[in-house]
Amino acid sequence: PGSTVSVVPTSAITGEGVPDLLRVVLSLTQQRLAAKLMFGYNLQCTVLEVKVVEGLGATLDVILVNGCLHAGDTMVLCTQDGPIVTTARALLTPPPSRETRVKSELIKHESLEGAIGLKITGDPELTKVVPGTGILVMHQDDDVEDLKEECMKDIANLSDTLATEAKGVTVQASTLGALEALLEFLRNPGKDRQGKERPPIPVSGATVGPIHKKDVIKAAIMAQKGSEEYSCILGFDVPVDPEAQAYADKNQVKIFTADIIYHLEGHFTRHLDEIMERKRNEARDVAVFPSLFKISKNHVFNMKDPIILGGEVVDGILKVGTPLCIPHLGFLDVGVVQSIECNHKDVQTARKGQECAIKIVNHGNPNMTYGRQFDHNHQLFSKVNRASIDALKKYFKDDMQDADWRLVIKLKKVFSVI
Repeated sequence: PGSTVSVVPTSAITGEGVPDLLRVVLSLTQQRLAAKLMFGYNLQCTVLEVKVVEGLGATLDVILVNGCLHAGDTMVLCTQDGPIVTTARALLTPPPSRETRVKSELIKHESLEGAIGLKITGDPELTKVVPGTGILVMHQDDDVEDLKEECMKDIANLSDTLATEAKGVTVQASTLGALEALLEFLRNPGKDRQGKERPPIPVSGATVGPIHKKDVIKAAIMAQKGSEEYSCILGFDVPVDPEAQAYADKNQVKIFTADIIYHLEGHFTRHLDEIMERKRNEARDVAVFPSLFKISKNHVFNMKDPIILGGEVVDGILKVGTPLCIPHLGFLDVGVVQSIECNHKDVQTARKGQECAIKIVNHGNPNMTYGRQFDHNHQLFSKVNRASIDALKKYFKDDMQDADWRLVIKLKKVFSVI
């Protein structure tokens, strides 16, 4: 064979095979990456999580890969507001064979060498530290300004990724890496889990950490800008402050949280669908679909209020609620379609080529009469205007076909719509 592939059977249900898989990974890394795995004295330490722990205060869960940390070291850390200089008050680790997340009596150390996971306690300003960024330790000969500049490179390197737009959603994630992955997913079009095309989602703000009231206030600005669909926050693996949730509920800001990116996308898509459906319902009275109706002189069932006529939809879409007029008679307002009947069934819509009977009412002129003001020689036109066409473009694109848009262009000329 051209190549050999090692296969380790595992089960996500029972967990069988996971220790074997870890054993193979460790074995291969020790054999092929020995040089990279050698201990180095240059400090390499990354913040995994920021927590406030009862009895300890502000803490950092970090992974120390290389180098050495001492209790009392002066650290330079990265925050959204800029670098901070603070002291490592204590270095804590769980008992052997225990995870940091499992509650147990922590062991205090004066110093620790990599590679190890540990908890660092310090001043309250540690809560501002950005997870995913590195820790620098200041020694006697170091220049603090140089260290601050070096520390902020983690954020600076992501400046292009974190660049935002004037209108869009607000996103928050637990770490810089998670935020970068979320932004990449949202901004790149693709297909959702059902295989449907997914357009990119614009982002107006991106931060790391829990969702606070100040984040909700920023998201609420989108509604003031006329983009209520973007007045929401997508939180990836982050908690929501109760005060922030209460403020969001009061100001109609949606907060969607999930531990899986696809779930966040699903929440936001349903949010857009709900808003679009509401706006479509509000726009139904404004939107006028284009149509031409030819009257059949042998199928006039009632000549006066309500006028009931049989005929054919010559072009476009005729819907219940469509105002009809006759441009060739000085734009005579015939009335509004109250109902449509096709094959003895009430319908809401009749398309080009369909024969049907329509009931027309005219509240403004109840004396409108077939045979007096108009007859079968006059086609009935949908009465369109600029507002109705804009509503079609914005909310009813999916209901319109190319031929319907061509009819809209013709009607614009007839009604002198600019």
